[in-house]
Amino acid sequence: MRSGSLTTTQRRLGRDWRLAALFLTPAAVLVGVLVLVPIVQSIVTSTTERHGADTVFVGLGNYLALTDDDQFRTGVRNSFVFTAYAEVFKVVLGLAAALLLHRLRRGRALVTGLLLVPWVVPTVVTAFSWRALLDPIFGSVNTLLSGSGIGPLLATAHLIDSWPAGWLSDTSLAMPSVILVNVWKGVPFFTICFLAGLKAIPADQYEAATIDGASAWQRFAYVTLPGLRHVITVTVTLSSIWTFNNFDLIWLLTQGGPGDVTAPYVLIAYSKAILQLQYGAGAAVTLVMLPVIAGLVFFLVRLLRQDGDSGTPGRIRAALPWVVTAAVTGLLLWASPRIFWKAAVLLGVILLIAAAVGRGVSALQNRGGRRAPALVSGVGTGVALAGLLAFVLGPVYWIAVTAFKSDGQVVTREHDLWPTPWTLEQFGALFANQPFGRWYLNTVLVSAASTTVALICAALAGYALARLRFRGAQGFTVTVLLTYVMPGALLFIPLYQLLIGARLTDSLWSLVLTYPTFTLPFATWLLTGYFASIPVELEEAALVDGSTRVQAFLRVVLPLAKPGLLAVALFTLTNAWNEFLFAFVFITKDDYKTLPVGMQSMIAGDVVPQGQLAAASLLVSIPVVVMYAFGQRFLAEGLTAGAVKG
Repeated sequence: MRSGSLTTTQRRLGRDWRLAALFLTPAAVLVGVLVLVPIVQSIVTSTTERHGADTVFVGLGNYLALTDDDQFRTGVRNSFVFTAYAEVFKVVLGLAAALLLHRLRRGRALVTGLLLVPWVVPTVVTAFSWRALLDPIFGSVNTLLSGSGIGPLLATAHLIDSWPAGWLSDTSLAMPSVILVNVWKGVPFFTICFLAGLKAIPADQYEAATIDGASAWQRFAYVTLPGLRHVITVTVTLSSIWTFNNFDLIWLLTQGGPGDVTAPYVLIAYSKAILQLQYGAGAAVTLVMLPVIAGLVFFLVRLLRQDGDSGTPGRIRAALPWVVTAAVTGLLLWASPRIFWKAAVLLGVILLIAAAVGRGVSALQNRGGRRAPALVSGVGTGVALAGLLAFVLGPVYWIAVTAFKSDGQVVTREHDLWPTPWTLEQFGALFANQPFGRWYLNTVLVSAASTTVALICAALAGYALARLRFRGAQGFTVTVLLTYVMPGALLFIPLYQLLIGARLTDSLWSLVLTYPTFTLPFATWLLTGYFASIPVELEEAALVDGSTRVQAFLRVVLPLAKPGLLAVALFTLTNAWNEFLFAFVFITKDDYKTLPVGMQSMIAGDVVPQGQLAAASLLVSIPVVVMYAFGQRFLAEGLTAGAVKG
């Protein structure tokens, strides 16, 4: 349609504004009612203070009080330290894993499926397994490190203060331990995204570099890294937002302790609003950090929507990563000097090993041999994959073997790494003593329903943002992505009040309606990129043949977008399956609890039924692991088009 044939309204609102309004309405209603309204309510709440039974207006008093609040400053510093270190190691390990998988000729699908396990298992399973493994007296980590001599060596090198180590109870080790668990859970996401990015780099670029005599390191530095620049930036930005707002993992591992050494700012807000009943102060803690998070989201949206040639000069774009790296490094050195040098040593060892293997292969290649470099490369790849799989699958293996132990063997810790004999005692006790079957059914129903809602809304909104021309597209994208960075501590209080008014508390509908608030934004972003990657000529051909825009969307675009839709379904289903905070607050009756909350309720004080929890963890994790195993090919394809080309 030529500009001269546009109506006045179309020139003002955009050529496709009517269809865009239709497609965006479902997502807009969800975002407006379940996110924007609660945010406004939180802003109002942050200007009030509770005096007994009365609530009085205090204006900016809660915000001004934060300037002298040591607990708040500690929370902000902890959030920054937790996020920065976690992202560095997730990038390094995720890139290493992606490179290893990219070179793997046989068994790639199997290894990729195994690496996805930490991402798939619910957060409550992750916290339970790592708390048990890191126990200073009964944990397998100390046992294995003592038996191998590594633990005393770490103490001798002053990487830890004493041995045996109190990983989650020692003030100097609690934060590194929590970071370790977050890295373990987050590496699969980085690996899948980076693997998708590697597949998108044309092979002829590597061939040209090899013909020009480039070494393995030079090919990595001048072909691989530039080719992954976009996907690295997007992945790190998204993961940083998620990690900065993390609540569940830290709460389940340490509850912010010992003291406040692991308490992030979100947990400080939760403590003030829920535990201390200072709703205004809690809302202020979260809202004061909102501009920082909004800045990250704005940067991400600009990156996703800009073309390859931006208005930023090339020298500035090239120098920007180094400036950011230097600034983050300086802040980390200031905020956590005790952790900084230990992390630097560990990171240096990883990079030195990688560099040594690369130099060895290059030296053998320069001598003209072919079999020797291939042998060294194969052995190095095998050893590296074995170490990575041991790190990834170790906690999962512990869960699996504990589930088949008897109570006596769990207590006495005999044959710790192998059930003797194998028994189904824990599974029988789980269903006999707990309403586990009901929890399981509730989780299936809520996850399926909320995933369906998010998928429909995301498909419509993603298509509108990728294909339709209308005013306000970037503003809508920013608004949708902002909903994803809203901490649960900010939203669940006003959402709880909203659900009470609608009489939906202690109902599965409360979870079906609220879960899309944190799954819809990522799903919309991914599908926007995937729809944009589909050739527009196919849609135009359908329009020429007489199809309407809606018919072209249903009959042409959606069938071609099946990999992207499956990738979104897997991600949203996993998030809904794992969700803890909303279910913990909105549901109090056993008949409506989901698996994460039900499993947490099995722990009564110091009584931890390890065998039953391990059996529950196994049953919770298996269905999603199986789905990922069968759908990982489509997942990688969906990410290739969505994350890389988006």
